[in-house]
Amino acid sequence: MEKIKFTFEETGEDVIFCVLGNAQVNEIAYILVVDENEIEDEDMTAYILKATEADDMDIIYEIVDNEEELSIVVPLLEKFLDDFEIEL
Repeated sequence: MEKIKFTFEETGEDVIFCVLGNAQVNEIAYILVVDENEIEDEDMTAYILKATEADDMDIIYEIVDNEEELSIVVPLLEKFLDDFEIEL
């Protein structure tokens, strides 16, 4: 399973996320991730991240919290959560 390091801008906290799936909408890349420490938890929290910038070495992601954007992206990523109950 692919993993990425994510730094929360507000707190500076680093988290390692496991990537569960990805989707592309209008040339924007989205990934579905879970904190690696919660991957086996029954009530894990999944996040949808959007690629906002890319250079030769890194991709900058931000958490998607816009309801309209989520309504478009969630159906594309649901297939990666077939074994889980989803609560938005």
